[in-house]
Amino acid sequence: MHKSKLVAALIDVPLAVNEQEVAFWAGALGRTPKRDPDDPAYADFGEVIPGMMFMVQAVDAAARIHLDIETDDVESEVRRLETLGAVRVRQTESWWVMRDPAGVQFCVVRVQAPGMFLSLSTTWPDGPPDLAG
Repeated sequence: MHKSKLVAALIDVPLAVNEQEVAFWAGALGRTPKRDPDDPAYADFGEVIPGMMFMVQAVDAAARIHLDIETDDVESEVRRLETLGAVRVRQTESWWVMRDPAGVQFCVVRVQAPGMFLSLSTTWPDGPPDLAG
């Protein structure tokens, strides 16, 4: 068995407008984002609601929004989501970028918010899902 939950919403924006986007969301949320000098692509606004983080990410692509699902077993969660129609796009470090059936990208990541993970996550049996309900 493994657990997972929705953990983050990220606004991905081209580098050319990243600082403007970060400033906008800082003003809109009334928060100062944290920056990791080792990973400056992310402006982390923290948990905007309990268990849900919000970030602005600089990317080499068009602007979009993507969601992250956190899990205590990345491979099991990826396989579970594949049975529901998702496809793997690429593995990046310890996480997978995936596409849902409509083509929307999302990521499956290791646990990011451990304080809320156990109380808010769903437990899934490993193996084929029971879609009969």
